[in-house]
Amino acid sequence: MRIDRNSYGTLALVFLLSALVVLCLFLFTSVAWLQWSVTGFLLVFCVWQLSFFRVPRRKQMGSGKVVTSAADGKVVIIDRFFEQEFLQRECLRICVYMNFFDVHANFWPVSGEVTYHRYHPGKHLLAFKPKASEVNEHTTTCIRTPEGKDVLFRQHAGTFARRIVNYAKPGMQVKAGAQCGIIKFGSRMDVFLPLDAEIKVSLGDLTVACETILATL
Repeated sequence: MRIDRNSYGTLALVFLLSALVVLCLFLFTSVAWLQWSVTGFLLVFCVWQLSFFRVPRRKQMGSGKVVTSAADGKVVIIDRFFEQEFLQRECLRICVYMNFFDVHANFWPVSGEVTYHRYHPGKHLLAFKPKASEVNEHTTTCIRTPEGKDVLFRQHAGTFARRIVNYAKPGMQVKAGAQCGIIKFGSRMDVFLPLDAEIKVSLGDLTVACETILATL
């Protein structure tokens, strides 16, 4: 396990502010229960932040033909959806919602070449709402597999997510299961697949990034 390299600053700020609060409590108050209660809470909070921004080691189950989940979370939508930004055709869509306690590092869902990548500023609605996919801040990335199949995925910001990181650049060769970025705080990941893909998950399933197989191409 390691910590996401884009989160060092966030963690440093969290630890510094927590230390300052504890220092002020012990310098300017003499209420023991308050001092230790707040200290305990902040300690738990700091440990949670470390866990939140970790990049766990996972077994890489994906390939050019096997699509794995790009995020830890819960499958909240499986449907047919017209993807109009890049593919401009009807696709199978699988949406995974990440809550505050899921790892928020994201991983390439399939191996291949990045053919499209774009960042879109937007709103910050609750990420599990269907309309969030249209109006929330998000990135769109498309990967073409060695067999010529297009797999597109979107990282959506949520109400509390204020930063999306994605390493994609057109022309990059990527491997399923390698880290592709991170979304900070509650958010959603949508994966768009060809209509002939065979879906391997159901609504309500919990996914483990890199290991849960979403579909085969």
